[in-house]
Amino acid sequence: MLENNLKNLASAVGGAVARQRIRSGLTQEDVAERLNVGSEAISRIERGIVIPNIARLFEFATIFGCDAAELLTGASPRPGDQASRIGQLLATLDPADRQMIMEWVERLAERLGQTSGAKIKI
Repeated sequence: MLENNLKNLASAVGGAVARQRIRSGLTQEDVAERLNVGSEAISRIERGIVIPNIARLFEFATIFGCDAAELLTGASPRPGDQASRIGQLLATLDPADRQMIMEWVERLAERLGQTSGAKIKI
């Protein structure tokens, strides 16, 4: 059971490292160079063969400009981090598309807020 959990953790962390690396526009070689390791070490981490130690997670987080927690969970649970991520995604779009998405998000948040309030009252 523990071995299976470790495999799942290694796979999740590896996937998060790969996503953050790609989001950052870096190659495995770029990251390896910054960490002073071989690119094969980065590949093994991303494939979930090796779990990086906690110090290495913080090094990855610094390189990628994210929180170490994002590398463990795949996404930050903090609203500020989530807003920052959404901002990064929106920044790549043209103004008309950004406006359209903002309208959708506002409507969705309003709708979900009404739904959440109704659930609390029951």
